[in-house]
Amino acid sequence: MSSPFQVGMSRELKVVSTPDDSARRFYPNLPDVFATPCLGGLMERVCAELINEHLTPGEQSVGISMNLKHSAATPLGMSIRVRTEVSSVEGRKLTFKLEAFDEVEKIGEATHERFIIQADKFNARMLEKAKQR
Repeated sequence: MSSPFQVGMSRELKVVSTPDDSARRFYPNLPDVFATPCLGGLMERVCAELINEHLTPGEQSVGISMNLKHSAATPLGMSIRVRTEVSSVEGRKLTFKLEAFDEVEKIGEATHERFIIQADKFNARMLEKAKQR
């Protein structure tokens, strides 16, 4: 059976940053600008959205790696646009190339890997793991 995922598939996400996206949420002595963890979250989200359109019932995806470079600061209240493109398909592992822009300039880039899972099997393993504590 062939994969519904192909190199070159792409998706964009555009959001407006809010005070909840501030780096100060993570530590008070940081600038009040769009936080790197929020950028990573948007990058993960746009990849997950692309994958989700092609999953069969019972499938989900999980992130397994991200190499992120946050190259420019963004004032809160500015729009952020994130674009992802599938760069590799290896069975259930997908690799994405991402770029992010604010209203003025490119603010980041990343590579991100996600793995397609069977939700019931994954959740059963998590329940077992939780019992071990």
